[in-house]
Amino acid sequence: MAVAGCTKCIKYMLFFFNFIFWLAGGVILGVALYLRHDSQTSNLLILQFEGHQAPGTFYISVYILIAVGAVMMLVGFLGCYGAIQESQCLLGTFFFFLVILFACEVAAAIWGFMNRDTISKELINFYDSAYIKAVDVSGSPSKDSAIKVLDVFHTTLDCCGKGDDTPLFTQVAGTLCPRQNLAELGRSLSCHDKLIELFSEKLYLIGLAALVVAVIMIFEMIFTMVLCCGIRNSPGVY
Repeated sequence: MAVAGCTKCIKYMLFFFNFIFWLAGGVILGVALYLRHDSQTSNLLILQFEGHQAPGTFYISVYILIAVGAVMMLVGFLGCYGAIQESQCLLGTFFFFLVILFACEVAAAIWGFMNRDTISKELINFYDSAYIKAVDVSGSPSKDSAIKVLDVFHTTLDCCGKGDDTPLFTQVAGTLCPRQNLAELGRSLSCHDKLIELFSEKLYLIGLAALVVAVIMIFEMIFTMVLCCGIRNSPGVY
């Protein structure tokens, strides 16, 4: 062993944090796959209306999470091996990847903060476009497809209408909404509110995972630099 004393303690602490980092990568990968195949979001985001696909901005963040989780598992393994082997080359490579991952995470966090309302707004606009056609009394050619789109929204989210519905919508609610909603038709069942709630919960989960990973990364970068300096200054290392 080239290192001793406090530096040896740092070595095993770095190994421990890398193992946690590797596990966190697996958890993030699992969460991302869950979000990608979650029945609520999948049912809504596969919808098509008048030749337009439902906005898939949410999936951008999910695909980024999948990539980050996979890279974290690879980098975590590299860090564990580098710490045990006391290899400056491996630790330097590990530190380089950590910095890149940290920079990407900060950039993704800024993008997510600036676009935190975009996902729900896009789907609300998609819902409203189908809503207008579904209550159109002039017999729009796309009325049937609009009713089918609304039915998926209402069934998936257990909601009904926009929350400020016209008397016309209230009259046709029996054919557009699940039966269990009819007696409670009102603001509490607004599909707008349900969409905002749905994606706020998903983004909160993503943000919490990113924060935990960022804290682990900071400690790992510190321990990696200390360990590299300890290895360089150890007896027998030239």
